[in-house]
Amino acid sequence: MLPIITEEIAAVAFSEIFKDMPAWRKQMIHYLKEENPEINTAIIEAANNSDLDPKAVALGAYMTYKLLETAMSENEKLMNFAE
Repeated sequence: MLPIITEEIAAVAFSEIFKDMPAWRKQMIHYLKEENPEINTAIIEAANNSDLDPKAVALGAYMTYKLLETAMSENEKLMNFAE
């Protein structure tokens, strides 16, 4: 089951992302190369094999990854706090 992405999580992520979107996207490329290279490869493949703007496709995928990763982290904190 996917975690719930709250408005707060989205607002924090979007403020970080849209402060300098090209730099953030490049940062995520390097982060995912280390953290989850298979996902990074899949994102790059999807971006390159689409009729859409590759940078826009990658940005959307990296944003989704970041939102899910943050929401999962928040859920873990809540679960550990409740125990």
